[in-house]
Amino acid sequence: MVLGVAAKMSQMEVDKAVGLPRLSRVAVCGGTHGNELSGVYLVRELLKEEKEEEEKEQKPLSVMLVLSNPWAVQQCRRYISTDLNRCFTHAMLNGPASDTTPYELLRSRQLNALLGPKGSPEAVDLICDLHNTTANMGLCFITYSDHDWICLHIFKYLQRQMPDIPMRYIHFDVSNKESYSLDSVGKHGFAMEIGPQPHGVVRSNIYTAMKSGVQHMLDWVRLFNSGTIFEGEYVDVFTMVKHIDYPRDRETGNIIAAVHPRLQDRDFCLLHPEDPLFQTFSGETLKYEGKELLYPFFVNECAYYEKSIALSLARKRCVMVPPIRVQTDEERQAQPQELASEEEE
Repeated sequence: MVLGVAAKMSQMEVDKAVGLPRLSRVAVCGGTHGNELSGVYLVRELLKEEKEEEEKEQKPLSVMLVLSNPWAVQQCRRYISTDLNRCFTHAMLNGPASDTTPYELLRSRQLNALLGPKGSPEAVDLICDLHNTTANMGLCFITYSDHDWICLHIFKYLQRQMPDIPMRYIHFDVSNKESYSLDSVGKHGFAMEIGPQPHGVVRSNIYTAMKSGVQHMLDWVRLFNSGTIFEGEYVDVFTMVKHIDYPRDRETGNIIAAVHPRLQDRDFCLLHPEDPLFQTFSGETLKYEGKELLYPFFVNECAYYEKSIALSLARKRCVMVPPIRVQTDEERQAQPQELASEEEE
């Protein structure tokens, strides 16, 4: 729940809220995968609106709008040489380049220079990277942290503002150096993944949900920067546990089964041991052999056939998110001194 501007709060409530740095630089990126069209068309629309606002001499929130993979967008392909959204690890961003370096790896370094460098004080404060999925996942935030209070509060704000859209917060437990997607370049970042939508297609309902999500995200940033205090909340976090591949022929490696009809389109419905998982092309039902109750997502995602992933499984837990507010000028000035003291020790 948004409690209102700090001036309306008691001093005790202000003191207990976690003070976090202002979000001065925000980036909204689309087209990281060139055939995920909601983000492509939304970034183009936002660029058009930005130009109109500049002509009217309005002063909107400063937002960087980025078409991440223009060559792939032009050809309406996921990527040209390799998956751009797997090219942002520390090693890939800082490795040697040559005439044979894939286009997307070169592009990742351009984006790192524009939005980062990753892990540095110069990196943008927040990246929202827009994606579509063919899976029936609703609107998901995908992040590398289950304790990024900024991303978690934005997620809860969207849940309140868009109650008719199913939303989940997905956590990939990967270190900063090994985090591989574009959103990891910012100080805070998440992928906004919305589906179901076929790749190479834009559906008006999915596009509209994405546009609303981005608008509400930017509204939250404005509220935060203006001094609004956000109350502590509980968030259900789905932490990815493992991927499951399709059953395959041992000799040829060919897929021999599809996702079972009872599982298809049932992302985030609890999967029990012995539940139907696959149906072979000869009609046999293959059951889930795991012992733990887990939540499936990215069920039968089109783009993951090449990655040998039929679905992913997650463990759900409830995370307490503390109240937050923007740092005061005094706190911001004291921070460098505190860091310097820690270094001396």
